[in-house]
Amino acid sequence: MLCMDTYLIVLMIIGVASLGMAWMPRISKKIKISYSLIYVLFGAILYIFGDSLPLPDPIRKQAYTVHLTELVVIISLMGSGLKIDRPFSVKNWSLPFRLISFTMLLSIGTMAFLAWYYLGFDPASSLLLAAVLAPTDPVLAADVQVGPPHENTRDDVRFALTAEAGLNDGLAFPFTWLAITVAQISLTNEGSLTEWVLFDLTYRIVVGALVGFLLGRGLAYVLFRKSEQKNILEMNNGFVALAATLVIYAFTEMIHAYGFLAVFVGAVTLRNFEMKHEFHKQLHSFTDQIERILVAIVLILFGGSLVSGVLGALSGQMVVLGFVFVLLVRPLTGYLALLGTDLHRLQRWTISFFGIKGIGSFFYLSFALSKTDFAYTKEIWALTAFTVLISLLVHGSTAALSMDKIGKKFSQAPAAEVDLPTGEP
Repeated sequence: MLCMDTYLIVLMIIGVASLGMAWMPRISKKIKISYSLIYVLFGAILYIFGDSLPLPDPIRKQAYTVHLTELVVIISLMGSGLKIDRPFSVKNWSLPFRLISFTMLLSIGTMAFLAWYYLGFDPASSLLLAAVLAPTDPVLAADVQVGPPHENTRDDVRFALTAEAGLNDGLAFPFTWLAITVAQISLTNEGSLTEWVLFDLTYRIVVGALVGFLLGRGLAYVLFRKSEQKNILEMNNGFVALAATLVIYAFTEMIHAYGFLAVFVGAVTLRNFEMKHEFHKQLHSFTDQIERILVAIVLILFGGSLVSGVLGALSGQMVVLGFVFVLLVRPLTGYLALLGTDLHRLQRWTISFFGIKGIGSFFYLSFALSKTDFAYTKEIWALTAFTVLISLLVHGSTAALSMDKIGKKFSQAPAAEVDLPTGEP
């Protein structure tokens, strides 16, 4: 248990970090460097000089890691879904669909092979590493995502990256479960690949998407039809978005489907019901504020873990593989997925390059390790943390400038003015 002095120090740090988030987005735009880097550096400095602070060990404090990262991700997924101004349809969303299918699958396959062949990991550990690194993170990718509702131009690059991050944080889950299943088979001969296909791959995805749609549609009907007609809801209660996030996620997980997917689908469904309604700004604003507070805490802990031993098992080969994944595997697989689209070559390369890794990877890894044992736990943590660090350094220092240039060259009319649904069934 923390002593009183340490407890107060922790409260003060959280307060200062949260307060800083009020200015960080604007400061970040001016200096053209992601605030994520600033907070990670702040965390590293704190833990270098703050001996009394609680140890940020994601391996020993696995349960805390699972639940803190879980909360950050689901709130980020709700915010991501609410701010997408482009109406949902297979045609409108063809870009993210390409990325979550071809790019994600090819990235997982390539990374799993490299971990097995180059690093000598066993199949289960190789699959786990590949699965946790595959998703584009919705939390740390604010610099490359679309802005708040009704404030976006029709930017294909930002839209593709926002929608991809929202979708693949749920659709990468089956491959985390595949790694768990393979590990269980090798350790105890329990588990079944058939069960994985039927339950983890099929049931959890289908039911998760269906629950997200139904709950999102039901909430939208209550908010925009019944409550507004009867004037029983003040349309400035943005906390409804947080409440909806928790309800959708918890209910979906209770029936053993993918809550991440349900939350994002629910958010997109809610947004599409009344695309032009001003209440979406309130909903998004509240989730954004809560998300920033939690992100500040996680980034400080991540910075502290970097100087407290999480990289202890990192080898030279792992360093090489981390750079290969961020600078070669994701960009090449992303570009291949976008061939044949109407995008300019520069847009394709930008989308492919900015597959930012982050907090979602920490959740998947800690979740998998809470379910079964893996032979290379410390090595997987070291390489995952190092890869996220590379992503923060490379993408965090280039995203703002790149997005400004791409936006000026290719942005079109506001997306909210194109093909808007009426909200009628």
